[in-house]
Amino acid sequence: MFGKKKKVRQQKAPQAKAHSRRVEQPVTQQYVKNTANQSHRYDKSVIKATNFGIHPRMFSRNALSVVEKLQRQGFEAYIVGGSIRDMLLGKHPKDFDVATNARPEQVQNIFQRQCRLVGRRFRLAHIMFGRDIIEVATFRANHTDVRNERQAKQSHDGMLLRDNVYGTIEQDAERRDFTINALYYNPQDNTLRDYFNGIEDLKAGKLRLIGDPITRYQEDPVRMLRAIRFMAKLDMFLEKPSEQPIHELAHLLKNIPPARLFDESLKLLQTGHGVKTYRLLHQYGLFEQLFPSLIPFFTEKEDSFAERMIVTALTSTDERVADKLRINPAFLFAAFFWYPLREKVEMLKNEGGLNNHDAYVLAGNEVLDLFCQSLTAPRRHTTVIRDIWFLQLQLLKRTGSTPVRVMEHPKFRAAFDLLAMRAEVEGGDTIELAKWWHEYQFSNSDQRNQLVKEQQTLRPKPKKKYFRSRKRRKPRPIENNQ
Repeated sequence: MFGKKKKVRQQKAPQAKAHSRRVEQPVTQQYVKNTANQSHRYDKSVIKATNFGIHPRMFSRNALSVVEKLQRQGFEAYIVGGSIRDMLLGKHPKDFDVATNARPEQVQNIFQRQCRLVGRRFRLAHIMFGRDIIEVATFRANHTDVRNERQAKQSHDGMLLRDNVYGTIEQDAERRDFTINALYYNPQDNTLRDYFNGIEDLKAGKLRLIGDPITRYQEDPVRMLRAIRFMAKLDMFLEKPSEQPIHELAHLLKNIPPARLFDESLKLLQTGHGVKTYRLLHQYGLFEQLFPSLIPFFTEKEDSFAERMIVTALTSTDERVADKLRINPAFLFAAFFWYPLREKVEMLKNEGGLNNHDAYVLAGNEVLDLFCQSLTAPRRHTTVIRDIWFLQLQLLKRTGSTPVRVMEHPKFRAAFDLLAMRAEVEGGDTIELAKWWHEYQFSNSDQRNQLVKEQQTLRPKPKKKYFRSRKRRKPRPIENNQ
């Protein structure tokens, strides 16, 4: 049945063409010419997503609804960046970002209360679906020709202080950092746009900056950290032109706000590839820019207690991420700075004559102040770090009612984990201490009482010395010889 209909159409088509040859020929030629120009323009950049097994149902419903609503209002809109990259690599994306030619204010007018504008340096729109937030960015253009400081502004080192110059999708692709992130997906026709051969770079495992690497690193030095993160996460190599300037430009990270660097450090060290990332940061001279106060504790053989603790803590974090367990940034940094803290404590005790408790308090303040100069950690994290450190003192006390009180502390488990890592790094008496607390945790009340009694027998409290108060002698009366 379908074949007969096809034959009828083939017979009618030549008659229509012959009847209107004189009128429609120029229009047809012009249409073919325009189509040829469009195909010549987009042949290399527009690709069918089905060639890579990508379909709209694989994307977040919220992201698709944002794109659909923007397109319905007459704007261009695409799902862009890391989510496309991860899908091409066979991974499950966590976040879905949208790029559009609509200005942030126009996006806000469309989504009303559901939208919140954020950022001053890069103006963005956040579309909220409960806890899920879809980030919408307007196409960016080149900022060199703009003199208005409200739109674009650069520092003397070339860093972009403000970048709100809007343009087309092609210009936006040029402003992306790496070729593998300059990918755009249109769910309406299920096509991908690839302007800089990002798909080929993904196949080759190559990480390549778009544009001049020195200029791009100067515009935003955090791109050096992003390069390290992608190398570790995606198991890719950085091409030579993009790799060479990193050592020379690493110092530019000092110009980045410490709060932003703290957020970047979490992305680097707590996404399941911490050990590999740490090695790469050290290799490219970037670790010392993030943690300058740790460098004095590093050795040529990389076998100091501080270095071994860093690797041990990152290994544990990677394992927890792989097992989909919760991780706490405070614990990681408490482990990083434990041995700098210990050295400062001993210095204060020896030189200042302070007791153990006071030395820990002062040393903790100094170590955290140095840490926050390069990475500004929120108070909710620094408070937990102090608790974990102070509990290391309490874990030494295993007699009386102290073990019960220590076990009831909310951060006991984190403190015990740090003790276990110390035992792995230090050995000696710390191993025995960690074993005792491990046994104490998983024992019943009678067994715990027995463990405490054994400790009291091994380490009895020193007897208090009692001194008798001497009776005051009555003063002798002064004899009057007169």
